[in-house]
Amino acid sequence: MASRIVVENVDAGYGAVRVLHGVSIEVREGETVALLGTNGNGKSTLIKCIMGMVSPEAGRVFLETDGVRVDLTRKSTEEIVSLGIALVPEGRRLFPRLSVEENLLLGAYRRSARADITANLAFAYDAFPVLRSRKGQLAGSMSGGEQQMLAVARALMSSPRILLVDEPSVGLAPILVSRVIGKIKELKERRHLTVLMAEQNFNQATKIADRGYIERAGEEVLPRRVVAHAVHWRGPSSSKPHCSHAWK
Repeated sequence: MASRIVVENVDAGYGAVRVLHGVSIEVREGETVALLGTNGNGKSTLIKCIMGMVSPEAGRVFLETDGVRVDLTRKSTEEIVSLGIALVPEGRRLFPRLSVEENLLLGAYRRSARADITANLAFAYDAFPVLRSRKGQLAGSMSGGEQQMLAVARALMSSPRILLVDEPSVGLAPILVSRVIGKIKELKERRHLTVLMAEQNFNQATKIADRGYIERAGEEVLPRRVVAHAVHWRGPSSSKPHCSHAWK
């Protein structure tokens, strides 16, 4: 089934604090789309809007599958996961006092994924061999890089079609950032995923992204509107942004 996520003119925030201002993005089936920007510019808030964790004050967020639109703003996070959308959250959000394998099994809570637990667990261990050797270890005792691998693998246990990855490089050494980003690309290709990745590290993100959006002060600019502080680019085949003058 052909599917895409569309965000149209979304305003969102926390109480009186407005974080997103008229944000619009599109993530088409089979793409890896990067959402770039420094801390505090609304990347994580946008991810949370898609996952039903933050309710937009205005605008629309929907999943379109074969021309049928599902309004995600009217769905709970659990229902959105059941639609085949999984999140690797910023900061990993593991259960530190549970084992590696217990964390993985909790990722298979989605009803339609339960029948595939054995196959998905085998895939997780194949993709991340270190998890197999540490499956009985408490998640909280692992290194930052190992915890990030576990967070990605846990998301895959739900058998998603669309994977949202929020700040995978946070707290990792540069060499681990490269490995984690590369692993996301590998998993996307092996599982035929659609990926939206929020990331600060421009150089690493653009190595695997097909397209991207740069966010500043909670605003997104699509190709039809280009200003000096934001740009929509097509990559990674090109080393320059689609609208390079916006980088001056």
